Amino acid sequence: MAKKADVLFEVSWEVCNKVGGIYTVVKSKAARMVESYNDNYFLIGPYFAPKAIGQFQEEIPKDFCKAPFEEMKKAGIICHYGKWLIEGMPSVILIDFVNYKSKINDIKRELWGWYKIDSLRAPLDYDEPVAWSYTAGMLIEKLSKCFENKKIAAHFHEWLSGTGLLYLKKKNARISTVFTTHATVLGRALASSNVDLYNVWDKINPDQEAYKYNIEAKHLVEKNSAAFADVFTTVSEITGMEAQYLLKKKPDILLPNGLDISKFPSFEEVVIKHKLQRDRIREFMLYYFFPYYTFDPKETLIYFLAGRYEFHDKGIDIYIRALGKLNEKMRQAKTKKTIVAFIWVPANFRNIKPEIIENKTLFQDIKDALEENMGDVEKNLIYSFVSGKKIANDTLFEDDFLTEMKIRVSRFVKKGRPPIATHDLYNQNDEILKALNAAGLRNEESDPVKIIFYPIYLSGADGLLNLNYYEAMQGSHLGIFPSYYEPWGYTPLEAGALGVSSVTTDLAGFGRYFCAECMQLDTPGIYVLKRLGKSDDDVVSQLADVMLRFANFSKEERTANKLQARKVASMADWKSFVKNYITAHDMAVEKAYR
Repeated sequence: MAKKADVLFEVSWEVCNKVGGIYTVVKSKAARMVESYNDNYFLIGPYFAPKAIGQFQEEIPKDFCKAPFEEMKKAGIICHYGKWLIEGMPSVILIDFVNYKSKINDIKRELWGWYKIDSLRAPLDYDEPVAWSYTAGMLIEKLSKCFENKKIAAHFHEWLSGTGLLYLKKKNARISTVFTTHATVLGRALASSNVDLYNVWDKINPDQEAYKYNIEAKHLVEKNSAAFADVFTTVSEITGMEAQYLLKKKPDILLPNGLDISKFPSFEEVVIKHKLQRDRIREFMLYYFFPYYTFDPKETLIYFLAGRYEFHDKGIDIYIRALGKLNEKMRQAKTKKTIVAFIWVPANFRNIKPEIIENKTLFQDIKDALEENMGDVEKNLIYSFVSGKKIANDTLFEDDFLTEMKIRVSRFVKKGRPPIATHDLYNQNDEILKALNAAGLRNEESDPVKIIFYPIYLSGADGLLNLNYYEAMQGSHLGIFPSYYEPWGYTPLEAGALGVSSVTTDLAGFGRYFCAECMQLDTPGIYVLKRLGKSDDDVVSQLADVMLRFANFSKEERTANKLQARKVASMADWKSFVKNYITAHDMAVEKAYR
Protein backbone atom coordinates (compact mmCIF):
# COMPACT_ATOMS: atom_id res chain seq x y z
CA MET A 1 0.00 0.00 0.00
CA ALA A 2 1.07 3.62 -0.57
CA LYS A 3 2.87 5.26 2.34
CA LYS A 4 3.90 8.76 3.30
CA ALA A 5 7.12 8.01 5.22
CA ASP A 6 10.20 7.43 3.06
CA VAL A 7 12.27 6.00 5.93
CA LEU A 8 11.14 4.16 9.06
CA PHE A 9 13.09 3.46 12.25
CA GLU A 10 11.37 1.04 14.64
CA VAL A 11 12.78 1.08 18.18
CA SER A 12 12.23 -1.67 20.74
CA TRP A 13 14.14 -3.12 23.70
CA GLU A 14 13.11 -6.54 22.31
CA VAL A 15 14.80 -6.34 18.91
CA CYS A 16 17.08 -9.42 18.90
CA ASN A 17 16.42 -9.54 22.67
CA LYS A 18 13.59 -11.83 23.72
CA VAL A 19 12.04 -10.66 27.00
CA GLY A 20 8.26 -10.84 26.52
CA GLY A 21 5.42 -10.55 24.02
CA ILE A 22 6.73 -7.49 22.15
CA TYR A 23 9.50 -9.69 20.73
CA THR A 24 6.77 -11.73 18.99
CA VAL A 25 5.06 -8.57 17.72
CA VAL A 26 8.20 -7.03 16.24
CA LYS A 27 9.61 -10.28 14.88
CA SER A 28 6.42 -11.67 13.34
CA LYS A 29 5.56 -8.50 11.40
CA ALA A 30 9.10 -7.68 10.22
CA ALA A 31 8.67 -9.29 6.79
CA ARG A 32 5.53 -7.23 6.12
CA MET A 33 7.36 -4.03 7.13
CA VAL A 34 10.19 -4.86 4.74
CA GLU A 35 7.60 -5.37 1.98
CA SER A 36 6.31 -1.85 2.63
CA TYR A 37 9.54 0.08 3.25
CA ASN A 38 12.12 -2.11 1.47
CA ASP A 39 15.69 -1.01 2.28
CA ASN A 40 14.46 2.03 4.20
CA TYR A 41 13.22 0.04 7.21
CA PHE A 42 15.59 -0.17 10.19
CA LEU A 43 15.00 -1.85 13.54
CA ILE A 44 16.95 -0.48 16.51
CA GLY A 45 17.59 -2.52 19.66
CA PRO A 46 20.17 -3.05 22.42
CA TYR A 47 23.34 -5.02 21.79
CA PHE A 48 23.76 -7.95 24.16
CA ALA A 49 26.41 -10.24 22.64
CA PRO A 50 25.08 -13.57 24.06
CA LYS A 51 21.55 -12.85 22.82
CA ALA A 52 22.75 -11.64 19.41
CA ILE A 53 24.39 -15.00 18.65
CA GLY A 54 22.32 -16.91 16.10
CA GLN A 55 19.89 -14.01 15.65
CA PHE A 56 22.02 -11.19 14.35
CA GLN A 57 24.38 -11.29 11.37
CA GLU A 58 26.74 -8.36 11.52
CA GLU A 59 27.64 -6.62 8.25
CA ILE A 60 29.69 -3.65 7.11
CA PRO A 61 27.56 -0.54 7.78
CA LYS A 62 25.93 1.18 4.80
CA ASP A 63 27.73 4.35 3.68
CA PHE A 64 25.13 6.69 5.17
CA CYS A 65 25.66 5.06 8.59
CA LYS A 66 29.43 5.45 8.74
CA ALA A 67 29.71 9.11 9.81
CA PRO A 68 26.89 8.89 12.44
CA PHE A 69 28.42 5.64 13.79
CA GLU A 70 31.81 7.36 14.12
CA GLU A 71 30.23 10.28 15.98
CA MET A 72 28.49 7.85 18.35
CA LYS A 73 31.78 6.00 18.86
CA LYS A 74 33.45 9.23 20.06
CA ALA A 75 30.80 9.35 22.80
CA GLY A 76 31.64 5.74 23.78
CA ILE A 77 28.61 4.23 22.02
CA ILE A 78 29.27 1.33 19.62
CA CYS A 79 26.68 0.67 16.88
CA HIS A 80 26.48 -2.75 15.23
CA TYR A 81 24.83 -2.90 11.79
CA GLY A 82 23.50 -6.09 10.23
CA LYS A 83 20.51 -8.32 9.55
CA TRP A 84 18.07 -10.05 11.89
CA LEU A 85 18.06 -13.69 10.81
CA ILE A 86 14.28 -13.98 10.46
CA GLU A 87 11.87 -13.90 7.54
CA GLY A 88 12.30 -10.65 5.60
CA MET A 89 15.90 -10.28 6.89
CA PRO A 90 15.27 -6.72 8.15
CA SER A 91 18.18 -4.31 8.63
CA VAL A 92 19.04 -3.90 12.31
CA ILE A 93 21.18 -1.51 14.32
CA LEU A 94 22.06 -2.81 17.77
CA ILE A 95 23.49 -0.26 20.19
CA ASP A 96 26.15 -1.24 22.70
CA PHE A 97 25.47 1.42 25.33
CA VAL A 98 27.46 -0.15 28.17
CA ASN A 99 30.05 2.67 28.25
CA TYR A 100 27.30 5.29 28.21
CA LYS A 101 25.58 3.95 31.34
CA SER A 102 27.94 6.14 33.37
CA LYS A 103 25.96 9.13 32.04
CA ILE A 104 22.66 7.88 33.54
CA ASN A 105 22.51 10.60 36.21
CA ASP A 106 23.03 13.29 33.55
CA ILE A 107 20.18 11.74 31.51
CA LYS A 108 17.92 11.61 34.57
CA ARG A 109 18.74 15.27 35.30
CA GLU A 110 17.82 16.23 31.73
CA LEU A 111 14.56 14.27 31.87
CA TRP A 112 13.65 16.12 35.06
CA GLY A 113 14.54 19.49 33.54
CA TRP A 114 12.76 18.79 30.27
CA TYR A 115 9.67 16.84 31.37
CA LYS A 116 9.64 16.74 35.21
CA ILE A 117 10.27 12.97 35.16
CA ASP A 118 11.08 12.09 38.77
CA SER A 119 13.59 9.24 38.92
CA LEU A 120 15.02 9.74 42.42
CA ARG A 121 13.58 6.38 43.56
CA ALA A 122 13.88 4.62 40.20
CA PRO A 123 14.62 0.87 40.51
CA LEU A 124 17.69 -0.69 38.90
CA ASP A 125 15.72 -2.01 35.90
CA TYR A 126 14.96 1.61 34.92
CA ASP A 127 18.53 2.70 34.20
CA GLU A 128 19.54 0.37 31.35
CA PRO A 129 16.54 0.94 29.05
CA VAL A 130 16.64 4.70 29.68
CA ALA A 131 20.36 4.94 28.84
CA TRP A 132 19.90 2.74 25.76
CA SER A 133 16.83 4.56 24.40
CA TYR A 134 18.53 7.94 24.93
CA THR A 135 21.39 6.72 22.71
CA ALA A 136 18.80 5.46 20.19
CA GLY A 137 17.36 8.99 20.03
CA MET A 138 20.87 10.39 19.49
CA LEU A 139 21.51 7.89 16.70
CA ILE A 140 18.23 8.56 14.87
CA GLU A 141 18.87 12.31 15.04
CA LYS A 142 22.31 11.85 13.44
CA LEU A 143 21.07 9.35 10.83
CA SER A 144 18.16 11.62 9.84
CA LYS A 145 20.64 14.21 8.57
CA CYS A 146 21.83 11.64 6.00
CA PHE A 147 18.35 11.45 4.43
CA GLU A 148 17.95 14.91 2.90
CA ASN A 149 14.46 15.79 1.66
CA LYS A 150 13.13 12.46 2.95
CA LYS A 151 10.19 12.09 5.32
CA ILE A 152 11.28 10.06 8.33
CA ALA A 153 9.11 8.22 10.87
CA ALA A 154 10.38 6.72 14.13
CA HIS A 155 8.18 4.22 15.95
CA PHE A 156 8.89 3.60 19.66
CA HIS A 157 7.51 0.64 21.66
CA GLU A 158 6.77 0.85 25.40
CA TRP A 159 8.25 3.09 28.09
CA LEU A 160 11.57 1.28 27.65
CA SER A 161 12.19 3.15 24.37
CA GLY A 162 10.33 6.31 25.35
CA THR A 163 13.42 8.32 26.30
CA GLY A 164 14.54 8.20 22.65
CA LEU A 165 11.29 9.80 21.53
CA LEU A 166 11.48 12.45 24.27
CA TYR A 167 15.10 13.23 23.25
CA LEU A 168 14.06 13.80 19.60
CA LYS A 169 11.19 16.05 20.66
CA LYS A 170 13.43 18.15 22.90
CA LYS A 171 16.00 18.53 20.12
CA ASN A 172 13.24 19.59 17.68
CA ALA A 173 14.40 16.91 15.23
CA ARG A 174 12.32 16.94 12.04
CA ILE A 175 11.22 13.35 12.53
CA SER A 176 7.63 12.14 12.87
CA THR A 177 7.12 9.98 15.95
CA VAL A 178 4.76 7.15 16.90
CA PHE A 179 4.57 5.73 20.43
CA THR A 180 2.89 2.40 21.25
CA THR A 181 2.11 1.25 24.74
CA HIS A 182 1.38 -2.48 24.88
CA ALA A 183 0.33 -2.30 28.56
CA THR A 184 0.55 0.66 30.89
CA VAL A 185 3.05 0.39 33.73
CA LEU A 186 0.44 1.52 36.26
CA GLY A 187 -2.33 -0.71 34.91
CA ARG A 188 -0.16 -3.80 35.22
CA ALA A 189 0.91 -2.81 38.76
CA LEU A 190 -2.68 -2.25 39.91
CA ALA A 191 -4.00 -5.48 38.35
CA SER A 192 -1.11 -7.50 39.83
CA SER A 193 -1.96 -6.07 43.27
CA ASN A 194 -5.56 -7.33 42.97
CA VAL A 195 -6.95 -3.82 42.61
CA ASP A 196 -10.26 -3.85 40.69
CA LEU A 197 -8.67 -1.87 37.87
CA TYR A 198 -11.74 -1.50 35.65
CA ASN A 199 -13.88 -0.09 38.46
CA VAL A 200 -11.29 2.34 39.87
CA TRP A 201 -9.44 3.72 36.84
CA ASP A 202 -11.81 6.69 36.55
CA LYS A 203 -11.68 7.45 40.30
CA ILE A 204 -7.93 7.61 41.02
CA ASN A 205 -5.11 10.11 40.50
CA PRO A 206 -2.71 8.06 38.32
CA ASP A 207 0.42 10.05 39.19
CA GLN A 208 -0.22 9.66 42.93
CA GLU A 209 -0.92 5.92 42.51
CA ALA A 210 2.36 5.49 40.62
CA TYR A 211 4.24 6.83 43.67
CA LYS A 212 2.43 4.30 45.90
CA TYR A 213 3.84 1.44 43.80
CA ASN A 214 7.32 3.01 43.33
CA ILE A 215 6.88 3.10 39.54
CA GLU A 216 6.65 6.87 39.07
CA ALA A 217 9.80 7.08 36.89
CA LYS A 218 8.57 4.49 34.36
CA HIS A 219 5.01 5.85 34.50
CA LEU A 220 6.15 9.43 33.80
CA VAL A 221 8.36 8.36 30.87
CA GLU A 222 5.36 6.50 29.44
CA LYS A 223 2.91 9.34 30.11
CA ASN A 224 5.17 11.97 28.50
CA SER A 225 5.95 9.71 25.52
CA ALA A 226 2.21 9.31 24.89
CA ALA A 227 1.65 13.05 25.30
CA PHE A 228 4.49 14.27 23.06
CA ALA A 229 4.39 11.64 20.28
CA ASP A 230 2.88 12.84 17.02
CA VAL A 231 0.72 9.73 17.09
CA PHE A 232 -0.08 7.70 20.20
CA THR A 233 -1.26 4.10 19.78
CA THR A 234 -2.18 1.06 21.86
CA VAL A 235 -2.70 -2.56 20.83
CA SER A 236 -6.36 -2.98 21.77
CA GLU A 237 -9.58 -1.29 22.77
CA ILE A 238 -9.18 -2.33 26.43
CA THR A 239 -5.63 -0.90 26.60
CA GLY A 240 -6.90 2.24 24.87
CA MET A 241 -9.45 2.69 27.66
CA GLU A 242 -6.70 2.06 30.22
CA ALA A 243 -4.45 4.69 28.61
CA GLN A 244 -7.28 7.22 28.49
CA TYR A 245 -7.65 7.03 32.28
CA LEU A 246 -4.10 6.26 33.47
CA LEU A 247 -2.03 8.23 30.94
CA LYS A 248 -4.72 10.88 30.32
CA LYS A 249 -4.32 10.31 26.59
CA LYS A 250 -6.72 8.62 24.20
CA PRO A 251 -4.98 6.64 21.44
CA ASP A 252 -5.10 8.13 17.96
CA ILE A 253 -5.33 4.67 16.40
CA LEU A 254 -5.29 1.02 17.55
CA LEU A 255 -2.55 -1.34 16.32
CA PRO A 256 -3.80 -4.89 17.05
CA ASN A 257 -1.17 -7.62 17.12
CA GLY A 258 -1.12 -10.22 14.39
CA LEU A 259 0.63 -13.44 13.47
CA ASP A 260 2.30 -14.56 10.28
CA ILE A 261 -0.28 -17.26 9.55
CA SER A 262 1.80 -18.64 6.66
CA LYS A 263 4.26 -19.86 9.32
CA PHE A 264 1.63 -22.12 10.89
CA PRO A 265 0.57 -25.55 9.58
CA SER A 266 -2.31 -25.97 7.12
CA PHE A 267 -5.51 -27.54 8.44
CA GLU A 268 -4.56 -30.90 6.92
CA GLU A 269 -1.22 -30.78 8.75
CA VAL A 270 -2.99 -29.65 11.94
CA VAL A 271 -5.07 -32.86 12.01
CA ILE A 272 -1.99 -35.09 11.55
CA LYS A 273 0.07 -33.21 14.14
CA HIS A 274 -2.78 -33.23 16.68
CA LYS A 275 -2.91 -37.04 16.58
CA LEU A 276 0.87 -37.34 16.80
CA GLN A 277 1.30 -34.97 19.78
CA ARG A 278 -1.90 -36.19 21.49
CA ASP A 279 -0.49 -39.73 21.47
CA ARG A 280 2.74 -38.47 23.05
CA ILE A 281 0.72 -36.77 25.81
CA ARG A 282 -1.36 -39.93 26.25
CA GLU A 283 1.80 -41.98 26.77
CA PHE A 284 2.88 -39.51 29.47
CA MET A 285 -0.57 -39.86 31.08
CA LEU A 286 -0.15 -43.66 31.16
CA TYR A 287 2.85 -43.54 33.47
CA TYR A 288 1.57 -40.51 35.37
CA PHE A 289 -1.85 -41.94 36.34
CA PHE A 290 -1.98 -45.67 35.54
CA PRO A 291 0.24 -46.95 38.37
CA TYR A 292 -2.56 -45.77 40.70
CA TYR A 293 -5.77 -46.34 38.67
CA THR A 294 -6.89 -46.49 35.06
CA PHE A 295 -9.36 -44.72 32.74
CA ASP A 296 -10.05 -44.82 29.01
CA PRO A 297 -7.52 -42.59 27.16
CA LYS A 298 -9.83 -42.56 24.11
CA GLU A 299 -12.56 -40.97 26.23
CA THR A 300 -10.14 -38.39 27.64
CA LEU A 301 -9.85 -34.72 26.63
CA ILE A 302 -6.81 -32.57 27.29
CA TYR A 303 -7.39 -29.01 28.57
CA PHE A 304 -4.59 -26.58 29.37
CA LEU A 305 -3.65 -23.14 30.60
CA ALA A 306 -0.20 -21.78 29.68
CA GLY A 307 1.55 -18.55 30.53
CA ARG A 308 3.52 -16.60 33.11
CA TYR A 309 2.89 -17.19 36.81
CA GLU A 310 0.46 -14.27 37.21
CA PHE A 311 -2.14 -15.95 39.39
CA HIS A 312 -4.82 -13.28 39.17
CA ASP A 313 -3.94 -11.43 35.93
CA LYS A 314 -3.76 -14.58 33.79
CA GLY A 315 -6.95 -15.98 35.35
CA ILE A 316 -5.22 -19.03 36.86
CA ASP A 317 -7.50 -18.58 39.89
CA ILE A 318 -10.62 -18.68 37.67
CA TYR A 319 -9.35 -21.73 35.74
CA ILE A 320 -8.78 -23.74 38.92
CA ARG A 321 -12.11 -22.81 40.51
CA ALA A 322 -13.96 -23.61 37.25
CA LEU A 323 -12.21 -27.00 37.04
CA GLY A 324 -13.40 -27.71 40.59
CA LYS A 325 -16.96 -26.90 39.54
CA LEU A 326 -16.60 -28.97 36.35
CA ASN A 327 -15.35 -31.92 38.44
CA GLU A 328 -18.49 -31.77 40.64
CA LYS A 329 -20.83 -31.51 37.64
CA MET A 330 -19.22 -34.43 35.80
CA ARG A 331 -19.17 -36.57 38.95
CA GLN A 332 -22.89 -35.92 39.55
CA ALA A 333 -23.66 -36.75 35.90
CA LYS A 334 -21.66 -40.02 36.26
CA THR A 335 -19.90 -39.18 32.99
CA LYS A 336 -17.64 -41.67 31.23
CA LYS A 337 -15.41 -38.84 30.04
CA THR A 338 -12.16 -37.84 31.74
CA ILE A 339 -10.57 -34.39 31.55
CA VAL A 340 -6.83 -34.09 32.09
CA ALA A 341 -6.19 -30.42 32.83
CA PHE A 342 -2.61 -29.16 32.51
CA ILE A 343 -1.25 -26.00 34.11
CA TRP A 344 1.82 -25.12 32.04
CA VAL A 345 3.03 -22.29 34.25
CA PRO A 346 6.74 -22.07 35.18
CA ALA A 347 7.44 -21.87 38.92
CA ASN A 348 10.46 -22.18 41.17
CA PHE A 349 10.95 -25.96 41.16
CA ARG A 350 13.54 -28.15 42.81
CA ASN A 351 13.43 -31.41 40.78
CA ILE A 352 11.16 -33.90 39.03
CA LYS A 353 9.32 -35.93 41.66
CA PRO A 354 11.25 -39.20 42.18
CA GLU A 355 8.07 -41.30 41.98
CA ILE A 356 7.37 -39.99 38.47
CA ILE A 357 10.90 -40.86 37.34
CA GLU A 358 10.39 -44.35 38.80
CA ASN A 359 6.97 -44.67 37.08
CA LYS A 360 8.50 -43.62 33.77
CA THR A 361 11.37 -46.13 34.10
CA LEU A 362 9.03 -49.03 34.91
CA PHE A 363 6.66 -48.05 32.10
CA GLN A 364 9.58 -47.91 29.64
CA ASP A 365 10.60 -51.41 30.79
CA ILE A 366 7.09 -52.73 29.92
CA LYS A 367 7.14 -50.89 26.58
CA ASP A 368 10.64 -52.14 25.63
CA ALA A 369 9.76 -55.76 26.46
CA LEU A 370 6.64 -55.54 24.30
CA GLU A 371 8.49 -53.93 21.40
CA GLU A 372 11.10 -56.73 21.47
CA ASN A 373 8.29 -59.26 20.99
CA MET A 374 6.36 -57.33 18.36
CA GLY A 375 7.75 -59.41 15.49
CA ASP A 376 6.43 -62.65 17.02
CA VAL A 377 3.12 -60.99 17.97
CA GLU A 378 2.62 -59.79 14.39
CA LYS A 379 3.23 -63.30 13.00
CA ASN A 380 0.79 -64.81 15.52
CA LEU A 381 -1.83 -62.20 14.65
CA ILE A 382 -1.57 -62.88 10.93
CA TYR A 383 -1.79 -66.64 11.58
CA SER A 384 -4.88 -66.18 13.81
CA PHE A 385 -6.64 -64.04 11.20
CA VAL A 386 -5.97 -66.28 8.20
CA SER A 387 -6.79 -69.47 10.13
CA GLY A 388 -9.97 -67.98 11.62
CA LYS A 389 -8.82 -68.66 15.19
CA LYS A 390 -10.10 -66.57 18.06
CA ILE A 391 -7.48 -64.03 19.18
CA ALA A 392 -6.52 -64.37 22.84
CA ASN A 393 -3.45 -63.76 24.98
CA ASP A 394 -2.21 -67.33 24.65
CA THR A 395 -2.46 -67.22 20.83
CA LEU A 396 -0.33 -64.05 20.68
CA PHE A 397 2.21 -64.49 23.49
CA GLU A 398 4.37 -67.24 24.91
CA ASP A 399 3.59 -68.27 28.51
CA ASP A 400 7.03 -67.18 29.72
CA PHE A 401 6.52 -63.74 28.24
CA LEU A 402 3.10 -63.35 29.89
CA THR A 403 4.58 -64.33 33.27
CA GLU A 404 7.41 -61.82 32.86
CA MET A 405 4.93 -59.09 31.91
CA LYS A 406 2.79 -59.80 34.98
CA ILE A 407 5.88 -59.28 37.14
CA ARG A 408 6.73 -56.04 35.32
CA VAL A 409 3.17 -54.71 35.65
CA SER A 410 3.00 -55.65 39.35
CA ARG A 411 6.14 -53.54 39.93
CA PHE A 412 4.49 -50.66 38.01
CA VAL A 413 1.33 -50.64 40.18
CA LYS A 414 1.34 -48.30 43.21
CA LYS A 415 -0.90 -47.44 46.14
CA GLY A 416 -2.09 -43.90 46.82
CA ARG A 417 -2.96 -41.34 44.19
CA PRO A 418 -1.08 -39.56 41.38
CA PRO A 419 0.79 -36.38 42.34
CA ILE A 420 -0.73 -32.98 41.52
CA ALA A 421 2.58 -31.47 40.34
CA THR A 422 5.30 -33.08 38.25
CA HIS A 423 8.05 -31.35 40.26
CA ASP A 424 8.84 -30.59 43.88
CA LEU A 425 8.59 -26.84 44.47
CA TYR A 426 10.71 -24.68 46.74
CA ASN A 427 7.62 -22.79 47.90
CA GLN A 428 5.63 -25.00 50.27
CA ASN A 429 2.75 -22.47 50.19
CA ASP A 430 2.56 -22.27 46.41
CA GLU A 431 -0.56 -20.36 45.38
CA ILE A 432 -1.54 -22.78 42.60
CA LEU A 433 -1.22 -25.86 44.84
CA LYS A 434 -3.25 -24.17 47.59
CA ALA A 435 -5.99 -23.20 45.11
CA LEU A 436 -6.16 -26.74 43.68
CA ASN A 437 -6.59 -28.16 47.16
CA ALA A 438 -9.29 -25.57 47.99
CA ALA A 439 -11.14 -26.51 44.77
CA GLY A 440 -11.17 -30.19 45.80
CA LEU A 441 -8.91 -31.21 42.91
CA ARG A 442 -6.76 -33.99 44.36
CA ASN A 443 -6.53 -36.59 41.56
CA GLU A 444 -8.77 -39.09 43.32
CA GLU A 445 -9.85 -42.07 41.23
CA SER A 446 -13.46 -40.83 41.45
CA ASP A 447 -12.51 -37.39 40.02
CA PRO A 448 -13.40 -37.05 36.32
CA VAL A 449 -11.11 -33.98 36.23
CA LYS A 450 -7.45 -34.85 36.70
CA ILE A 451 -4.78 -32.19 37.28
CA ILE A 452 -1.15 -31.94 36.19
CA PHE A 453 0.67 -28.81 37.36
CA TYR A 454 3.75 -28.69 35.12
CA PRO A 455 5.93 -25.91 36.57
CA ILE A 456 8.67 -25.89 33.94
CA TYR A 457 9.15 -24.25 30.55
CA LEU A 458 8.06 -26.44 27.66
CA SER A 459 11.45 -26.71 25.96
CA GLY A 460 11.00 -30.00 24.11
CA ALA A 461 13.67 -31.62 26.29
CA ASP A 462 12.50 -31.48 29.90
CA GLY A 463 12.77 -35.20 30.68
CA LEU A 464 9.00 -35.82 30.84
CA LEU A 465 6.67 -34.66 28.07
CA ASN A 466 9.59 -33.56 25.89
CA LEU A 467 7.27 -31.33 23.86
CA ASN A 468 7.84 -27.70 23.02
CA TYR A 469 5.14 -25.07 23.59
CA TYR A 470 3.46 -25.41 20.17
CA GLU A 471 3.67 -29.23 20.17
CA ALA A 472 2.02 -29.39 23.60
CA MET A 473 -0.74 -27.06 22.36
CA GLN A 474 -1.25 -29.15 19.21
CA GLY A 475 -1.76 -32.33 21.23
CA SER A 476 -4.49 -30.71 23.35
CA HIS A 477 -8.20 -30.18 22.75
CA LEU A 478 -8.97 -26.89 24.53
CA GLY A 479 -6.77 -23.99 25.69
CA ILE A 480 -8.18 -21.89 28.53
CA PHE A 481 -7.00 -18.29 29.08
CA PRO A 482 -9.54 -16.52 31.35
CA SER A 483 -7.36 -13.42 31.80
CA TYR A 484 -8.23 -10.45 33.98
CA TYR A 485 -5.42 -8.26 32.63
CA GLU A 486 -4.31 -9.04 29.08
CA PRO A 487 -3.62 -6.04 26.81
CA TRP A 488 -3.71 -8.27 23.71
CA GLY A 489 -3.23 -11.98 24.42
CA TYR A 490 -1.36 -14.02 21.85
CA THR A 491 -2.12 -17.45 23.33
CA PRO A 492 -5.70 -17.94 22.03
CA LEU A 493 -4.53 -16.59 18.68
CA GLU A 494 -1.59 -19.02 18.54
CA ALA A 495 -3.86 -21.88 19.64
CA GLY A 496 -6.31 -21.01 16.85
CA ALA A 497 -3.51 -20.86 14.27
CA LEU A 498 -2.57 -24.40 15.40
CA GLY A 499 -6.19 -25.53 15.02
CA VAL A 500 -6.88 -25.74 18.76
CA SER A 501 -10.08 -24.38 20.29
CA SER A 502 -9.66 -21.93 23.17
CA VAL A 503 -11.33 -19.67 25.72
CA THR A 504 -10.48 -15.99 26.31
CA THR A 505 -12.28 -13.05 27.93
CA ASP A 506 -13.61 -9.62 27.02
CA LEU A 507 -10.87 -8.11 29.23
CA ALA A 508 -8.21 -9.46 26.84
CA GLY A 509 -7.45 -7.23 23.85
CA PHE A 510 -7.87 -10.04 21.35
CA GLY A 511 -11.04 -11.21 23.13
CA ARG A 512 -12.61 -7.76 22.73
CA TYR A 513 -11.49 -7.54 19.11
CA PHE A 514 -12.96 -10.96 18.44
CA CYS A 515 -16.20 -10.02 20.30
CA ALA A 516 -16.65 -7.12 17.93
CA GLU A 517 -15.86 -9.19 14.86
CA CYS A 518 -17.65 -12.48 15.50
CA MET A 519 -20.86 -13.89 16.88
CA GLN A 520 -20.56 -16.68 19.46
CA LEU A 521 -21.97 -19.57 17.43
CA ASP A 522 -22.51 -23.11 18.73
CA THR A 523 -18.98 -23.88 17.56
CA PRO A 524 -17.19 -20.50 17.76
CA GLY A 525 -13.68 -21.99 17.83
CA ILE A 526 -12.67 -19.32 20.34
CA TYR A 527 -15.05 -18.75 23.26
CA VAL A 528 -15.17 -15.30 24.86
CA LEU A 529 -16.17 -15.10 28.54
CA LYS A 530 -17.74 -11.89 29.82
CA ARG A 531 -15.50 -10.53 32.63
CA LEU A 532 -15.97 -6.77 32.37
CA GLY A 533 -18.31 -5.77 35.20
CA LYS A 534 -18.87 -9.41 36.22
CA SER A 535 -18.05 -11.04 39.57
CA ASP A 536 -15.46 -13.83 39.75
CA ASP A 537 -18.24 -16.29 40.71
CA ASP A 538 -20.10 -15.40 37.52
CA VAL A 539 -16.98 -15.90 35.38
CA VAL A 540 -16.25 -19.25 37.08
CA SER A 541 -19.80 -20.42 36.24
CA GLN A 542 -19.48 -19.28 32.62
CA LEU A 543 -16.16 -21.11 32.21
CA ALA A 544 -17.38 -24.32 33.88
CA ASP A 545 -20.37 -24.33 31.50
CA VAL A 546 -18.14 -23.86 28.43
CA MET A 547 -15.76 -26.64 29.55
CA LEU A 548 -18.68 -29.02 30.23
CA ARG A 549 -20.30 -28.26 26.88
CA PHE A 550 -16.99 -28.86 25.12
CA ALA A 551 -16.48 -32.14 27.02
CA ASN A 552 -19.85 -33.37 25.72
CA PHE A 553 -19.15 -32.48 22.10
CA SER A 554 -19.07 -35.20 19.48
CA LYS A 555 -15.86 -35.65 17.47
CA GLU A 556 -17.57 -33.83 14.57
CA GLU A 557 -18.41 -30.83 16.76
CA ARG A 558 -14.82 -30.67 18.04
CA THR A 559 -13.58 -30.72 14.43
CA ALA A 560 -16.00 -27.91 13.53
CA ASN A 561 -14.55 -25.92 16.45
CA LYS A 562 -11.00 -26.57 15.21
CA LEU A 563 -11.89 -25.29 11.76
CA GLN A 564 -13.53 -22.18 13.18
CA ALA A 565 -10.58 -21.49 15.53
CA ARG A 566 -8.19 -21.64 12.54
CA LYS A 567 -10.50 -19.37 10.55
CA VAL A 568 -10.70 -16.77 13.36
CA ALA A 569 -6.90 -16.80 13.81
CA SER A 570 -6.48 -16.20 10.08
CA MET A 571 -8.36 -12.89 10.50
CA ALA A 572 -5.42 -11.65 12.60
CA ASP A 573 -2.80 -12.10 9.87
CA TRP A 574 -0.13 -9.40 9.64
CA LYS A 575 -0.97 -9.19 5.92
CA SER A 576 -4.12 -7.34 7.03
CA PHE A 577 -3.01 -5.79 10.34
CA VAL A 578 0.20 -4.17 9.03
CA LYS A 579 -2.00 -1.59 7.28
CA ASN A 580 -2.79 -0.09 10.68
CA TYR A 581 0.93 0.50 11.28
CA ILE A 582 1.34 2.23 7.90
CA THR A 583 -1.69 4.42 8.70
CA ALA A 584 -0.15 5.41 12.06
CA HIS A 585 3.13 6.35 10.36
CA ASP A 586 1.21 8.33 7.70
CA MET A 587 -0.70 10.23 10.40
CA ALA A 588 2.58 11.09 12.14
CA VAL A 589 4.19 12.28 8.89
CA GLU A 590 1.18 14.50 8.12
CA LYS A 591 1.49 16.10 11.56
CA ALA A 592 5.28 16.54 11.63
CA TYR A 593 5.80 17.65 8.02
CA ARG A 594 2.93 20.11 7.73
